[in-house]
Amino acid sequence: MNRRSFLLRTGAAAATAAAWPAHSFPLSAASSALRLTERSVETRIPLTYTGLSFELAQLSEPEFFSAASTSLIAHCRTLSANGVLRIGGNSSEFCWFQADASTPEPKLHVPSGDLNANWMPHRLFRITPQAVDNLAGFLKATGWRIIYGINFGNNTPERAATEAAYVASKLSGYLEYFQIGNEPDLYRSASNGTRPPGWDFDDYAREWAGFARAILAKVPNAKFAGPDVAGSSDWVTRFGERMTVELPGKIVAVTGHYYASGPPNDPRVTIEHLLRGNPKIADDMKRIEAITQPRGIVYRMTEGNSCYRGGKPGMSDAFASALWAGDYMLELASFGCSGVNFHGGSGAFLSASLGDHTPGMDVAKKPQTMRAGYYTPIRVEPGTPVKAMPIFYGMMMANQLTGGTLLDASLDVNGVNATAYAARVGKTIKIAIFNKDAAQPLDLAIQSPQRIRSASASWRLQASALDATESVTLAGAEVDPQAYWSARTTERLEVNGSSAQIHVPAASGALVLLEI
Repeated sequence: MNRRSFLLRTGAAAATAAAWPAHSFPLSAASSALRLTERSVETRIPLTYTGLSFELAQLSEPEFFSAASTSLIAHCRTLSANGVLRIGGNSSEFCWFQADASTPEPKLHVPSGDLNANWMPHRLFRITPQAVDNLAGFLKATGWRIIYGINFGNNTPERAATEAAYVASKLSGYLEYFQIGNEPDLYRSASNGTRPPGWDFDDYAREWAGFARAILAKVPNAKFAGPDVAGSSDWVTRFGERMTVELPGKIVAVTGHYYASGPPNDPRVTIEHLLRGNPKIADDMKRIEAITQPRGIVYRMTEGNSCYRGGKPGMSDAFASALWAGDYMLELASFGCSGVNFHGGSGAFLSASLGDHTPGMDVAKKPQTMRAGYYTPIRVEPGTPVKAMPIFYGMMMANQLTGGTLLDASLDVNGVNATAYAARVGKTIKIAIFNKDAAQPLDLAIQSPQRIRSASASWRLQASALDATESVTLAGAEVDPQAYWSARTTERLEVNGSSAQIHVPAASGALVLLEI
Protein backbone atom coordinates (compact mmCIF):
# COMPACT_ATOMS: atom_id res chain seq x y z
CA MET A 1 0.00 0.00 0.00
CA ASN A 2 1.29 3.49 -0.88
CA ARG A 3 2.17 5.36 2.32
CA ARG A 4 -0.35 8.09 1.54
CA SER A 5 -3.16 6.06 -0.04
CA PHE A 6 -4.96 5.26 3.19
CA LEU A 7 -7.20 7.75 4.99
CA LEU A 8 -4.97 8.19 7.97
CA ARG A 9 -3.00 9.10 5.76
CA THR A 10 -15.99 32.00 11.90
CA GLY A 11 -14.26 33.40 9.36
CA ALA A 12 -13.68 37.10 10.14
CA ALA A 13 -16.70 39.19 10.91
CA ALA A 14 -18.56 40.10 7.75
CA ALA A 15 -19.35 43.69 6.88
CA THR A 16 -22.75 44.65 5.50
CA ALA A 17 -22.88 42.88 2.15
CA ALA A 18 -24.11 44.28 -1.10
CA ALA A 19 -27.12 42.31 -2.27
CA TRP A 20 -27.07 40.61 -5.63
CA PRO A 21 -30.36 39.98 -7.39
CA ALA A 22 -31.77 36.51 -6.96
CA HIS A 23 -30.75 33.95 -9.56
CA SER A 24 -33.98 32.48 -10.75
CA PHE A 25 -34.81 29.51 -12.92
CA PRO A 26 -37.89 27.28 -12.94
CA LEU A 27 -37.68 24.56 -10.29
CA SER A 28 -38.35 21.99 -12.98
CA ALA A 29 -35.23 23.20 -14.81
CA ALA A 30 -32.95 22.14 -11.99
CA SER A 31 -30.85 19.30 -13.30
CA SER A 32 -29.63 18.19 -9.87
CA ALA A 33 -31.21 17.81 -6.46
CA LEU A 34 -30.04 18.01 -2.85
CA ARG A 35 -32.32 16.47 -0.23
CA LEU A 36 -31.66 17.29 3.43
CA THR A 37 -32.95 15.02 6.19
CA GLU A 38 -32.38 14.67 9.91
CA ARG A 39 -29.84 12.07 11.03
CA SER A 40 -30.93 9.19 13.24
CA VAL A 41 -27.85 9.73 15.41
CA GLU A 42 -26.89 13.31 16.18
CA THR A 43 -23.42 14.28 14.93
CA ARG A 44 -22.01 17.68 15.80
CA ILE A 45 -18.95 19.24 14.17
CA PRO A 46 -16.74 20.50 17.03
CA LEU A 47 -15.93 24.20 17.16
CA THR A 48 -12.29 23.11 17.34
CA TYR A 49 -12.54 21.18 14.06
CA THR A 50 -10.31 23.43 11.93
CA GLY A 51 -6.58 23.25 12.50
CA LEU A 52 -3.09 23.84 11.17
CA SER A 53 -0.02 21.63 11.44
CA PHE A 54 3.58 22.86 11.62
CA GLU A 55 6.97 21.23 12.04
CA LEU A 56 8.09 21.05 15.68
CA ALA A 57 11.44 22.39 14.45
CA GLN A 58 9.75 25.78 13.93
CA LEU A 59 10.22 26.17 17.70
CA SER A 60 13.99 26.30 17.15
CA GLU A 61 13.23 29.89 16.11
CA PRO A 62 11.69 31.01 19.42
CA GLU A 63 10.00 34.11 18.00
CA PHE A 64 8.08 32.28 15.26
CA PHE A 65 5.21 31.33 17.59
CA SER A 66 4.98 34.30 19.93
CA ALA A 67 2.68 37.16 20.83
CA ALA A 68 4.86 39.31 18.56
CA SER A 69 3.84 37.26 15.49
CA THR A 70 0.87 39.56 14.98
CA SER A 71 0.28 38.80 11.29
CA LEU A 72 0.32 35.03 11.75
CA ILE A 73 -1.95 35.44 14.78
CA ALA A 74 -4.38 37.52 12.74
CA HIS A 75 -4.49 34.93 9.96
CA CYS A 76 -5.18 32.15 12.47
CA ARG A 77 -8.03 34.12 13.99
CA THR A 78 -9.49 34.87 10.56
CA LEU A 79 -9.42 31.17 9.77
CA SER A 80 -11.08 30.12 13.04
CA ALA A 81 -11.75 31.59 16.46
CA ASN A 82 -11.46 28.12 17.98
CA GLY A 83 -8.72 26.39 16.01
CA VAL A 84 -6.18 23.77 17.00
CA LEU A 85 -2.46 24.05 16.30
CA ARG A 86 -0.53 20.81 15.94
CA ILE A 87 3.26 20.82 16.00
CA GLY A 88 5.14 17.65 15.06
CA GLY A 89 6.16 16.33 11.64
CA ASN A 90 9.32 14.58 10.51
CA SER A 91 11.48 17.20 12.18
CA SER A 92 10.03 16.35 15.61
CA GLU A 93 12.14 13.18 15.61
CA PHE A 94 15.28 15.34 15.58
CA CYS A 95 14.19 18.02 18.06
CA TRP A 96 15.65 18.14 21.56
CA PHE A 97 14.63 20.20 24.57
CA GLN A 98 17.41 22.07 26.36
CA ALA A 99 15.86 22.33 29.80
CA ASP A 100 18.81 24.33 31.11
CA ALA A 101 22.39 25.16 30.25
CA SER A 102 23.62 21.83 31.60
CA THR A 103 21.39 19.73 29.31
CA PRO A 104 23.69 18.03 26.79
CA GLU A 105 22.93 17.82 23.10
CA PRO A 106 21.96 14.26 22.15
CA LYS A 107 23.95 12.26 19.66
CA LEU A 108 22.69 12.71 16.11
CA HIS A 109 21.33 9.48 14.64
CA VAL A 110 22.36 9.04 11.01
CA PRO A 111 20.74 6.07 9.29
CA SER A 112 22.85 3.66 7.31
CA GLY A 113 22.61 3.43 3.56
CA ASP A 114 22.16 6.05 0.86
CA LEU A 115 21.06 9.33 2.46
CA ASN A 116 19.77 10.52 -0.92
CA ALA A 117 17.03 7.90 -0.51
CA ASN A 118 16.26 9.04 3.04
CA TRP A 119 13.55 11.67 3.59
CA MET A 120 14.33 12.61 7.20
CA PRO A 121 16.31 15.52 8.67
CA HIS A 122 20.00 14.93 9.13
CA ARG A 123 20.53 17.55 11.83
CA LEU A 124 19.29 18.42 15.30
CA PHE A 125 16.93 21.24 16.26
CA ARG A 126 17.24 22.79 19.72
CA ILE A 127 14.10 23.87 21.56
CA THR A 128 14.54 26.18 24.54
CA PRO A 129 12.18 26.98 27.41
CA GLN A 130 11.85 30.46 25.91
CA ALA A 131 10.31 28.97 22.76
CA VAL A 132 7.65 27.21 24.85
CA ASP A 133 7.03 30.39 26.88
CA ASN A 134 6.53 32.32 23.64
CA LEU A 135 4.24 29.61 22.30
CA ALA A 136 1.98 30.17 25.30
CA GLY A 137 1.72 33.85 24.35
CA PHE A 138 0.88 32.90 20.76
CA LEU A 139 -1.91 30.56 21.87
CA LYS A 140 -3.33 33.16 24.23
CA ALA A 141 -3.40 35.71 21.41
CA THR A 142 -5.08 33.36 18.91
CA GLY A 143 -7.44 31.64 21.35
CA TRP A 144 -6.34 28.32 19.80
CA ARG A 145 -5.47 25.06 21.50
CA ILE A 146 -2.47 22.84 20.80
CA ILE A 147 -1.45 19.24 20.11
CA TYR A 148 2.20 18.92 21.10
CA GLY A 149 4.44 16.32 19.45
CA ILE A 150 7.25 14.66 21.40
CA ASN A 151 10.36 13.18 19.76
CA PHE A 152 10.07 9.39 19.79
CA GLY A 153 12.37 8.45 16.95
CA ASN A 154 15.61 9.68 18.55
CA ASN A 155 14.91 10.31 22.22
CA THR A 156 14.78 8.77 25.69
CA PRO A 157 11.81 8.49 28.05
CA GLU A 158 13.65 10.70 30.56
CA ARG A 159 14.21 13.53 28.10
CA ALA A 160 10.64 13.22 26.84
CA ALA A 161 9.26 13.46 30.37
CA THR A 162 11.33 16.57 31.16
CA GLU A 163 10.07 18.32 28.02
CA ALA A 164 6.47 17.27 28.59
CA ALA A 165 6.56 18.52 32.18
CA TYR A 166 7.72 21.96 31.08
CA VAL A 167 5.24 22.11 28.21
CA ALA A 168 2.38 21.08 30.50
CA SER A 169 3.33 23.71 33.08
CA LYS A 170 3.36 26.51 30.50
CA LEU A 171 0.57 25.43 28.13
CA SER A 172 -1.81 23.82 30.62
CA GLY A 173 -4.76 25.99 29.63
CA TYR A 174 -4.30 25.28 25.94
CA LEU A 175 -2.98 21.72 25.72
CA GLU A 176 -5.27 19.21 24.00
CA TYR A 177 -2.91 16.25 24.35
CA PHE A 178 0.57 14.95 23.66
CA GLN A 179 1.54 12.87 20.67
CA ILE A 180 4.68 10.73 20.91
CA GLY A 181 6.34 10.15 17.56
CA ASN A 182 5.51 10.99 13.95
CA GLU A 183 4.56 8.33 11.38
CA PRO A 184 6.09 5.41 13.32
CA ASP A 185 4.73 2.97 10.75
CA LEU A 186 7.50 4.27 8.47
CA TYR A 187 10.36 4.03 10.98
CA ARG A 188 11.58 0.72 9.55
CA SER A 189 11.57 1.89 5.91
CA ALA A 190 14.73 2.96 4.10
CA SER A 191 13.22 6.41 3.54
CA ASN A 192 13.06 6.87 7.32
CA GLY A 193 15.60 4.57 9.00
CA THR A 194 14.67 5.45 12.58
CA ARG A 195 14.28 1.76 13.52
CA PRO A 196 15.62 -1.50 12.06
CA PRO A 197 13.71 -3.33 9.28
CA GLY A 198 12.16 -5.97 11.56
CA TRP A 199 10.66 -3.43 13.97
CA ASP A 200 6.84 -3.65 14.08
CA PHE A 201 3.72 -2.58 15.97
CA ASP A 202 4.40 -4.67 19.08
CA ASP A 203 7.84 -3.08 19.41
CA TYR A 204 6.29 0.33 18.89
CA ALA A 205 3.54 -0.23 21.46
CA ARG A 206 5.98 -1.43 24.10
CA GLU A 207 8.36 1.51 23.59
CA TRP A 208 5.54 4.04 23.27
CA ALA A 209 3.94 2.93 26.53
CA GLY A 210 7.32 3.33 28.25
CA PHE A 211 7.54 6.93 27.08
CA ALA A 212 3.94 7.63 28.10
CA ARG A 213 4.47 6.20 31.60
CA ALA A 214 7.63 8.26 32.05
CA ILE A 215 5.65 11.39 31.13
CA LEU A 216 2.79 10.43 33.47
CA ALA A 217 5.26 10.09 36.33
CA LYS A 218 5.98 13.82 35.95
CA VAL A 219 2.63 14.95 34.53
CA PRO A 220 -0.05 12.75 36.16
CA ASN A 221 -2.94 14.47 34.35
CA ALA A 222 -1.35 14.16 30.89
CA LYS A 223 -3.55 13.05 27.99
CA PHE A 224 -2.32 11.31 24.86
CA ALA A 225 -3.22 10.45 21.28
CA GLY A 226 -1.61 8.26 18.65
CA PRO A 227 -0.29 6.55 16.68
CA ASP A 228 -0.09 9.49 14.22
CA VAL A 229 0.67 7.11 11.37
CA ALA A 230 1.33 7.85 7.71
CA GLY A 231 -0.93 5.14 6.37
CA SER A 232 -1.35 1.95 8.44
CA SER A 233 -4.99 1.32 9.29
CA ASP A 234 -3.94 -1.74 11.25
CA TRP A 235 -1.79 0.37 13.59
CA VAL A 236 -4.64 2.79 14.23
CA THR A 237 -7.13 0.14 15.27
CA ARG A 238 -4.56 -1.78 17.32
CA PHE A 239 -3.43 1.39 19.07
CA GLY A 240 -7.00 2.30 20.02
CA GLU A 241 -7.74 -1.19 21.29
CA ARG A 242 -4.47 -1.76 23.16
CA MET A 243 -3.57 1.60 24.66
CA THR A 244 -7.01 2.36 26.07
CA VAL A 245 -6.55 -0.83 28.11
CA GLU A 246 -2.91 -0.29 29.07
CA LEU A 247 -3.42 3.39 29.97
CA PRO A 248 -7.10 3.69 30.92
CA GLY A 249 -8.43 7.23 30.87
CA LYS A 250 -5.25 8.62 29.33
CA ILE A 251 -5.95 8.07 25.61
CA VAL A 252 -8.38 10.63 24.23
CA ALA A 253 -7.90 10.23 20.47
CA VAL A 254 -6.48 8.15 17.67
CA THR A 255 -4.67 10.15 15.03
CA GLY A 256 -3.28 9.75 11.54
CA HIS A 257 -2.20 11.55 8.41
CA TYR A 258 -3.68 11.89 4.95
CA TYR A 259 -2.08 13.23 1.80
CA ALA A 260 -4.38 12.96 -1.19
CA SER A 261 -1.64 12.40 -3.76
CA GLY A 262 2.08 12.49 -4.40
CA PRO A 263 4.89 12.82 -4.93
CA PRO A 264 4.81 16.16 -6.78
CA ASN A 265 7.15 15.00 -9.54
CA ASP A 266 4.87 12.09 -10.46
CA PRO A 267 3.08 13.07 -13.72
CA ARG A 268 -0.05 11.24 -12.53
CA VAL A 269 -0.47 13.85 -9.77
CA THR A 270 -2.85 16.31 -11.41
CA ILE A 271 -5.69 18.64 -10.51
CA GLU A 272 -8.12 16.27 -12.19
CA HIS A 273 -6.90 13.37 -10.06
CA LEU A 274 -7.00 15.47 -6.88
CA LEU A 275 -10.59 16.59 -7.41
CA ARG A 276 -11.80 13.13 -8.28
CA GLY A 277 -11.90 12.23 -4.59
CA ASN A 278 -11.09 9.01 -2.78
CA PRO A 279 -13.83 6.38 -2.45
CA LYS A 280 -11.85 4.63 0.31
CA ILE A 281 -12.48 7.43 2.79
CA ALA A 282 -15.98 6.29 3.71
CA ASP A 283 -14.96 2.70 4.43
CA ASP A 284 -11.84 3.75 6.32
CA MET A 285 -13.75 6.18 8.55
CA LYS A 286 -16.40 3.59 9.34
CA ARG A 287 -13.68 1.21 10.52
CA ILE A 288 -12.13 3.95 12.65
CA GLU A 289 -15.46 4.93 14.19
CA ALA A 290 -16.08 1.29 15.11
CA ILE A 291 -12.97 1.52 17.31
CA THR A 292 -13.41 5.02 18.73
CA GLN A 293 -17.10 5.22 19.61
CA PRO A 294 -17.28 2.26 22.03
CA ARG A 295 -14.15 3.54 23.82
CA GLY A 296 -15.26 7.14 24.18
CA ILE A 297 -12.39 8.51 22.10
CA VAL A 298 -12.27 10.40 18.79
CA TYR A 299 -10.31 10.42 15.55
CA ARG A 300 -8.42 13.48 14.28
CA MET A 301 -6.49 13.88 11.04
CA THR A 302 -3.47 15.68 12.48
CA GLU A 303 -1.34 16.16 9.37
CA GLY A 304 -2.15 16.13 5.70
CA ASN A 305 -2.63 18.06 2.51
CA SER A 306 -3.15 17.75 -1.22
CA CYS A 307 0.26 16.29 -2.14
CA TYR A 308 2.97 14.87 0.10
CA ARG A 309 6.65 15.91 0.04
CA GLY A 310 5.94 19.62 0.03
CA GLY A 311 3.07 19.90 -2.43
CA LYS A 312 2.91 20.41 -6.19
CA PRO A 313 3.19 23.92 -7.66
CA GLY A 314 0.23 24.83 -9.84
CA MET A 315 -2.01 22.45 -7.89
CA SER A 316 -1.32 22.60 -4.15
CA ASP A 317 -0.91 26.39 -4.25
CA ALA A 318 -3.82 26.89 -6.66
CA PHE A 319 -7.59 27.30 -6.46
CA ALA A 320 -8.15 23.57 -6.94
CA SER A 321 -6.71 23.05 -3.45
CA ALA A 322 -9.41 25.29 -1.97
CA LEU A 323 -12.21 23.17 -3.43
CA TRP A 324 -10.44 19.96 -2.42
CA ALA A 325 -9.74 21.11 1.15
CA GLY A 326 -13.26 22.32 1.90
CA ASP A 327 -14.74 19.14 0.47
CA TYR A 328 -12.28 16.87 2.31
CA MET A 329 -12.78 18.60 5.67
CA LEU A 330 -16.54 18.23 5.57
CA GLU A 331 -16.46 14.71 4.17
CA LEU A 332 -14.46 13.63 7.22
CA ALA A 333 -16.78 15.58 9.51
CA SER A 334 -19.76 13.74 8.02
CA PHE A 335 -18.23 10.47 9.24
CA GLY A 336 -17.57 11.71 12.78
CA CYS A 337 -13.98 12.98 12.53
CA SER A 338 -13.17 15.46 15.33
CA GLY A 339 -10.81 17.69 13.35
CA VAL A 340 -8.44 18.27 10.45
CA ASN A 341 -4.99 19.87 10.59
CA PHE A 342 -3.50 20.84 7.23
CA HIS A 343 0.29 20.93 7.20
CA GLY A 344 2.37 23.96 6.31
CA GLY A 345 4.89 26.45 7.59
CA SER A 346 8.03 28.11 6.35
CA GLY A 347 9.82 26.53 3.41
CA ALA A 348 13.15 26.14 5.20
CA PHE A 349 11.71 23.89 7.90
CA LEU A 350 9.46 21.96 5.53
CA SER A 351 12.46 21.32 3.31
CA ALA A 352 14.58 20.26 6.29
CA SER A 353 11.85 17.87 7.38
CA LEU A 354 12.21 16.12 4.00
CA GLY A 355 15.96 15.66 4.30
CA ASP A 356 16.43 18.84 2.25
CA HIS A 357 14.78 17.27 -0.79
CA THR A 358 12.53 19.66 -2.74
CA PRO A 359 10.76 17.64 -5.45
CA GLY A 360 8.17 20.35 -6.07
CA MET A 361 10.85 22.58 -7.54
CA ASP A 362 11.54 19.95 -10.18
CA VAL A 363 8.13 20.55 -11.74
CA ALA A 364 7.78 24.29 -11.16
CA LYS A 365 6.95 26.20 -14.33
CA LYS A 366 9.15 29.15 -13.34
CA PRO A 367 12.07 29.71 -10.96
CA GLN A 368 10.86 29.38 -7.40
CA THR A 369 12.08 31.21 -4.31
CA MET A 370 10.38 28.79 -1.91
CA ARG A 371 12.37 25.67 -1.17
CA ALA A 372 9.21 23.73 -0.30
CA GLY A 373 5.77 24.27 1.12
CA TYR A 374 3.58 24.76 -1.93
CA TYR A 375 0.67 23.34 0.08
CA THR A 376 0.93 25.63 3.11
CA PRO A 377 -2.38 27.35 4.01
CA ILE A 378 -0.52 30.43 5.29
CA ARG A 379 2.67 31.59 3.59
CA VAL A 380 5.20 32.52 6.26
CA GLU A 381 8.49 33.11 4.45
CA PRO A 382 11.17 35.40 5.90
CA GLY A 383 11.22 38.81 4.26
CA THR A 384 7.79 38.48 2.65
CA PRO A 385 4.34 39.39 3.99
CA VAL A 386 2.31 36.64 5.61
CA LYS A 387 -0.34 35.59 3.11
CA ALA A 388 -3.46 33.45 3.00
CA MET A 389 -2.98 30.91 0.20
CA PRO A 390 -5.82 29.45 -1.92
CA ILE A 391 -6.34 26.42 0.36
CA PHE A 392 -7.02 28.85 3.22
CA TYR A 393 -10.24 29.99 1.52
CA GLY A 394 -11.62 26.47 1.27
CA MET A 395 -10.83 25.94 4.94
CA MET A 396 -12.60 29.19 5.84
CA MET A 397 -15.73 28.07 4.04
CA ALA A 398 -15.77 24.63 5.65
CA ASN A 399 -15.21 26.21 9.05
CA GLN A 400 -18.59 27.92 8.82
CA LEU A 401 -20.31 24.60 9.56
CA THR A 402 -18.39 24.01 12.81
CA GLY A 403 -20.53 23.98 15.91
CA GLY A 404 -23.46 22.77 13.84
CA THR A 405 -25.40 19.51 13.93
CA LEU A 406 -25.01 17.59 10.69
CA LEU A 407 -27.89 16.73 8.42
CA ASP A 408 -27.82 13.94 5.88
CA ALA A 409 -27.28 15.50 2.46
CA SER A 410 -28.35 13.26 -0.41
CA LEU A 411 -27.04 14.73 -3.66
CA ASP A 412 -28.12 13.67 -7.15
CA VAL A 413 -25.74 15.47 -9.50
CA ASN A 414 -26.38 13.70 -12.81
CA GLY A 415 -22.75 13.25 -13.67
CA VAL A 416 -21.40 16.55 -12.31
CA ASN A 417 -18.38 16.18 -10.01
CA ALA A 418 -19.90 17.92 -7.01
CA THR A 419 -20.49 17.41 -3.29
CA ALA A 420 -22.59 19.06 -0.59
CA TYR A 421 -22.77 19.06 3.22
CA ALA A 422 -25.23 20.62 5.63
CA ALA A 423 -25.41 21.46 9.33
CA ARG A 424 -28.04 23.08 11.50
CA VAL A 425 -26.91 26.01 13.66
CA GLY A 426 -29.87 27.29 15.66
CA LYS A 427 -32.64 28.15 13.19
CA THR A 428 -30.26 28.30 10.26
CA ILE A 429 -29.20 25.46 7.96
CA LYS A 430 -25.76 26.05 6.48
CA ILE A 431 -24.96 24.21 3.25
CA ALA A 432 -21.50 24.01 1.67
CA ILE A 433 -21.52 23.07 -2.01
CA PHE A 434 -18.37 22.26 -3.97
CA ASN A 435 -18.62 22.01 -7.75
CA LYS A 436 -15.27 20.41 -8.57
CA ASP A 437 -16.22 19.82 -12.19
CA ALA A 438 -13.97 21.77 -14.56
CA ALA A 439 -16.66 22.13 -17.24
CA GLN A 440 -20.20 21.46 -16.00
CA PRO A 441 -22.27 23.93 -13.94
CA LEU A 442 -24.69 22.74 -11.29
CA ASP A 443 -28.33 23.84 -11.28
CA LEU A 444 -29.47 22.56 -7.92
CA ALA A 445 -32.85 22.23 -6.26
CA ILE A 446 -32.48 22.07 -2.46
CA GLN A 447 -35.15 20.28 -0.44
CA SER A 448 -35.19 21.28 3.24
CA PRO A 449 -36.68 19.15 6.02
CA GLN A 450 -38.69 22.24 7.06
CA ARG A 451 -40.34 25.22 5.41
CA ILE A 452 -37.79 27.85 4.36
CA ARG A 453 -38.44 31.46 5.39
CA SER A 454 -35.56 32.84 3.31
CA ALA A 455 -32.43 31.61 1.54
CA SER A 456 -29.19 33.19 0.44
CA ALA A 457 -25.96 32.23 -1.24
CA SER A 458 -23.93 34.02 1.40
CA TRP A 459 -20.48 33.21 0.08
CA ARG A 460 -19.25 32.21 -3.35
CA LEU A 461 -15.84 30.52 -3.53
CA GLN A 462 -14.34 31.55 -6.88
CA ALA A 463 -11.24 32.08 -9.01
CA SER A 464 -10.48 32.54 -12.69
CA ALA A 465 -9.39 28.90 -13.13
CA LEU A 466 -8.64 25.76 -11.18
CA ASP A 467 -4.91 26.36 -11.53
CA ALA A 468 -5.13 30.05 -10.56
CA THR A 469 -2.69 30.91 -7.77
CA GLU A 470 -3.88 34.49 -7.27
CA SER A 471 -7.16 36.39 -6.92
CA VAL A 472 -9.06 33.65 -5.12
CA THR A 473 -12.12 35.16 -3.47
CA LEU A 474 -14.71 34.20 -0.90
CA ALA A 475 -17.93 36.25 -0.97
CA GLY A 476 -16.22 38.52 -3.48
CA ALA A 477 -13.33 39.40 -1.19
CA GLU A 478 -9.71 38.40 -0.64
CA VAL A 479 -7.97 38.14 2.73
CA ASP A 480 -5.77 41.24 2.84
CA PRO A 481 -2.14 41.34 4.10
CA GLN A 482 -3.36 42.22 7.60
CA ALA A 483 -5.64 39.15 7.51
CA TYR A 484 -8.74 41.31 7.36
CA TRP A 485 -11.60 39.81 5.42
CA SER A 486 -15.21 40.94 5.06
CA ALA A 487 -17.93 39.51 2.84
CA ARG A 488 -18.75 41.89 0.00
CA THR A 489 -21.55 40.05 -1.78
CA THR A 490 -24.56 37.98 -0.96
CA GLU A 491 -27.31 36.66 -3.18
CA ARG A 492 -30.97 36.00 -2.52
CA LEU A 493 -32.18 32.60 -3.67
CA GLU A 494 -35.58 31.66 -5.05
CA VAL A 495 -37.69 29.86 -2.40
CA ASN A 496 -40.88 27.83 -2.79
CA GLY A 497 -42.11 26.31 0.49
CA SER A 498 -39.41 23.92 1.63
CA SER A 499 -37.42 24.20 -1.60
CA ALA A 500 -34.73 26.60 -2.75
CA GLN A 501 -32.66 26.69 -5.90
CA ILE A 502 -29.13 27.74 -6.75
CA HIS A 503 -26.83 27.87 -9.74
CA VAL A 504 -23.23 26.87 -8.99
CA PRO A 505 -20.86 27.48 -11.91
CA ALA A 506 -18.23 24.94 -12.86
CA ALA A 507 -15.11 25.02 -10.67
CA SER A 508 -16.60 27.00 -7.81
CA GLY A 509 -18.20 26.65 -4.41
CA ALA A 510 -21.07 28.22 -2.52
CA LEU A 511 -22.20 28.57 1.09
CA VAL A 512 -26.01 28.61 1.28
CA LEU A 513 -27.98 29.75 4.33
CA LEU A 514 -31.54 28.58 4.83
CA GLU A 515 -33.54 30.40 7.50
CA ILE A 516 -36.24 28.01 8.74
